[in-house]
Amino acid sequence: MSQTTSHLLMIRPVQFAYNTQTAVNNAFQSTQDSNAQELALKEFDDFVIRLREQGIDVTVIPDTAAPHTPDSIFPNNWISFHDTGNIVLYPMYAANRRLERKPHVIETLQQKFTITEPIDLSEYENRNLFLEGTGSMVLDREQAIAYACLSQRTDREVLDTFCQRLGYTPIAFTATDGNGFPIYHTNVMMCVADRYVVICLDSIPDITERKIVEGTIRKTGKEIITITLDQMNHFAGNMLQVNNAKGEKFLVMSSQAYESLTADQVTRIKAYNPIIHSSLDTIERNGGGSARCMMAEVFLPVKK
Repeated sequence: MSQTTSHLLMIRPVQFAYNTQTAVNNAFQSTQDSNAQELALKEFDDFVIRLREQGIDVTVIPDTAAPHTPDSIFPNNWISFHDTGNIVLYPMYAANRRLERKPHVIETLQQKFTITEPIDLSEYENRNLFLEGTGSMVLDREQAIAYACLSQRTDREVLDTFCQRLGYTPIAFTATDGNGFPIYHTNVMMCVADRYVVICLDSIPDITERKIVEGTIRKTGKEIITITLDQMNHFAGNMLQVNNAKGEKFLVMSSQAYESLTADQVTRIKAYNPIIHSSLDTIERNGGGSARCMMAEVFLPVKK
């Protein structure tokens, strides 16, 4: 199993907006811009161009106006794709985010990729238990480890079910921001690449849990590149390593995240791979998510 893929799914927004249903536990949402859709669309299109310029295959599927799904730009929360041909559908905290599970997305991907059995965990919504995909979990796919900071959106029982069904080992812990609030998604505080991990260890207050996370990463042989709580607030943890058709790897992030990094951190990352960054300010302010949240990695077998 490879850690990275050259195939990405991205959902082009039609009515992107600040989502009041997610703002209750997403401290990264800060602004309601009246022209958020217009600004976000430009950011989205520019981002896709940057990825494609490097030879990365991006399947762009437009969202639908109805039902209104203001967060559809973040598909990695409701679906994940695996090299077994499985797709996993996830239970979502916000009722209006459950509507993002639109059949046309899967139908479009089926034209290009082989999908076998869907693993549908969405019934956990009936018990108010949630696991929001590769937002709630940061997967080390090569080592079959699922890192997860527990929160209202990341339930231990659902995490264990995912791990049992797909053969992962869960590493669960608690993470908080600078104000002591639980971090809503693991992928804002850590990113697992092929040979390194970018992580805000300061966000894990329990020393024992911090040592377990750190020790697990070290056992996989990956270098730990730490970021600060302030850098995490600028989305420096919300990164994704991808590769292009030639197998060249890149670390993808927003320009805000990139500009928050120190020269030493940039040097250490670039020792492994170049960096792609794009301005996502509107999407970050209104949506509370960044570059990694916008890209759902497609590991499905490509149809011949």
